[in-house]
Amino acid sequence: MRAPIGTFDDVRPAPDCLDLLTAPVAAAVRAWTGAVPADQLLYVDTDPDVADTAVFVEHYGPRLLEESANCVIVAGKRGDTTTLAACVVRSATRIDVNGVVRKELGSRKVRFAPMETATGDTGMEYGGITPIGLPADWPVLVDATVVDTPWVLIGSGRRRGKLIVPGKAFAELPGAVVLEGLGVEG
Repeated sequence: MRAPIGTFDDVRPAPDCLDLLTAPVAAAVRAWTGAVPADQLLYVDTDPDVADTAVFVEHYGPRLLEESANCVIVAGKRGDTTTLAACVVRSATRIDVNGVVRKELGSRKVRFAPMETATGDTGMEYGGITPIGLPADWPVLVDATVVDTPWVLIGSGRRRGKLIVPGKAFAELPGAVVLEGLGVEG
């Protein structure tokens, strides 16, 4: 099978390789519903030593920077209440934490969640967190440009391997809120 973006040697429908995904991601793929069929979620085997975005695109091709997204876990705080949420933005952008995220979560202060919280609460590895398989009660804030991208490369839950997903599928994730301006240049 050939990937719709990038050049990868090992490309398979994600439902055919659930054993390569973390438990929450595999469960989400197994239970997948929506307009995008589950077999359009593709798993590509990648080197875990180059999982971080800058090194990844250097290794697999600079064009992937525009066709990939990062999923970052944030913690919004208002009073004694902390809300964990995922932010999904194109890899070439940064998250507008103090503007769009703070407003959407209704928080006074938003920060990136500590690595132990992000990995512990998601059941995923640092450098491979994906919005697919997150706790169902978490908001998943998705930049509109991600949804408008035909195919998006994103983490698979592990540092080894990535998922290639039709952009429109991100709008159908549990807790998804599509926002303009979530990802900003620079």
